[in-house]
Amino acid sequence: MPQNLADIPLKTINGKESSLADYRGKVLLVVNVASKCGLTPQYEGLEALHRAYRDRGFAVLGFPANDFAGQEPGTDEEISAFCTTNFGVDFPMFSKIAVTGEGKHPFYAALTQAQPDKQGDADSFREKLRGFGMTPTEDPEVLWNFEKFLIARDGSVAARFTPGTTPDDPELVAAIEAELAK
Repeated sequence: MPQNLADIPLKTINGKESSLADYRGKVLLVVNVASKCGLTPQYEGLEALHRAYRDRGFAVLGFPANDFAGQEPGTDEEISAFCTTNFGVDFPMFSKIAVTGEGKHPFYAALTQAQPDKQGDADSFREKLRGFGMTPTEDPEVLWNFEKFLIARDGSVAARFTPGTTPDDPELVAAIEAELAK
């Protein structure tokens, strides 16, 4: 039985104790982020999503992770400064965690257990990674930086999207709007 996501302890990027219970009743987009990734410009689109829908009970939650090719080497303080300075990130950010492998944070273990399948073209993303000489993970593991989990107002995982699904992708936006309409 998957653990209730709201009960799993988390830390904000500023070191404060937190959990998804702090966001009860909201629709959330949980994203593992990195500062030195080819997908890092998605921060801009994620912030735009956050601003567009926050007044309707939506939030983007960023979880820095250094699991993929060392693309998030910084400290929480460095990550926070980078996100604010370069992308004006105002959405909640959390302390750096592991999202895959043996040291995977319990929060990400629960997310991947609750929603093992991704929407989007994971196979071509894996092929691109192989083309760069990298070994991609296999499902249900998180594939790469900027994978997205959509959490419904009731705290359940409503959907999961590949890293290549951009924040303005019509399928992602439609899924967010559908959850907000519930």
